[in-house]
Amino acid sequence: MDLLELDRSIQIAKEAVSGGADWIEAGTPLIKSEGMNSVREMKKALPGTKIVADMKTVDTGFTEVEMAAKAGADIVAMLASSDNSTIEEALRAARQFGVQIMMDLLTVPDPVKRSRELETLGVDYICVHVGIDQQMTGRDTIDFLKQIVKEVKTPVAAAGGINAASGANAIASGAAIVIVGGSIVHSADVKASAREIREAIDHATVSLAPRKSQEEELISILREVSTPNISDAMHRKGAMHNIHPINLGTKIVGTAVTVQTFAGDWAKPVEAIDIAGPGNVIVIYSGSNSISPWGGLATLSCKNRGIEGVVIEGAVRDVDEIRALNYPIFSSGIVPNAGEPKGMGEINAEITCCGQTVRPGDYIVGDESGVVVIPKERAYEVARRAKDVKKTESRLYEEIRRGKTLSQVANLKKWEKV
Repeated sequence: MDLLELDRSIQIAKEAVSGGADWIEAGTPLIKSEGMNSVREMKKALPGTKIVADMKTVDTGFTEVEMAAKAGADIVAMLASSDNSTIEEALRAARQFGVQIMMDLLTVPDPVKRSRELETLGVDYICVHVGIDQQMTGRDTIDFLKQIVKEVKTPVAAAGGINAASGANAIASGAAIVIVGGSIVHSADVKASAREIREAIDHATVSLAPRKSQEEELISILREVSTPNISDAMHRKGAMHNIHPINLGTKIVGTAVTVQTFAGDWAKPVEAIDIAGPGNVIVIYSGSNSISPWGGLATLSCKNRGIEGVVIEGAVRDVDEIRALNYPIFSSGIVPNAGEPKGMGEINAEITCCGQTVRPGDYIVGDESGVVVIPKERAYEVARRAKDVKKTESRLYEEIRRGKTLSQVANLKKWEKV
């Protein structure tokens, strides 16, 4: 339960337990937001369920374990990067107050060596954990897990981006415990999502399906999420200004082929069609909304070549033809008149289009809300974060559908800046 609000966490926890979850974790954000009351109230609401307090303790081991145990925790999670003296103190408290200790390998430089040391110290569980920020860059929990289970006999938990498929894979690969966050907590139907994972791990087998390449996964995610999701994931950066779809209901996802031209000069935009291909988006700066470098014939050429779409800071014409082709074109204006093919400008140079810097190979996503530019070196990370935004919104949507207002769900008054 990596939420900030205790009431929402308890509601979701109850649904998760009814779907088959064995333990409920009071996540670090929840503990920081609500203190030990989060553990206390979670135990009161679910008295027959084991409660994990994800304290991420790195100092004062005895004190923090005692505090969590007296609040009702059954298991206390610490960071494996803690000094051995802290862990030893925590273990003394755990034995005194009847709780267990789980050590989280998050960001440990040598996790295999540290796991052996933790086993020697006598901890109860070792958690292989790929953190949210690490997940966004493509680090895989299962690959990490396989390194650890070969080295220790202590029960190993797997955490970080776990869903039904990866949960089953984790169990089949030697994990004793799977820790699931967003796949359940952000689900519109928590009970069904928990049940799906429960069934998957109860019948766990290693998936034999070929794993998608990072590029394939990236494109698949960008087709699934919206430009508002991406904008949120980029902290409101990347959105083009004053750009609109000519054809509603169309979407573009691809890498940029850039064109710099001048008012009405349509030579370089048309020449770019011969350079671009499937998976590319032609992005044009022409700098004028009163004369067009693009029309119906160029659009037909693009469609024939399988080019993903076109984004133009400037005007288009032949809108009736473009709409008949149902081809994704985004522009800042519409006019009837065209210019001349003078050949000014260049192709595949860094340009500024609708207020955003665009380089060849940057990812372009466009839908009915507009167009966003994603720097190519951050594209996979941004896509994963956008997917997480979409999951969170689906959960909020469900809570609003059940009768809460947005301000109530977001608990705005509590979190307004003081």
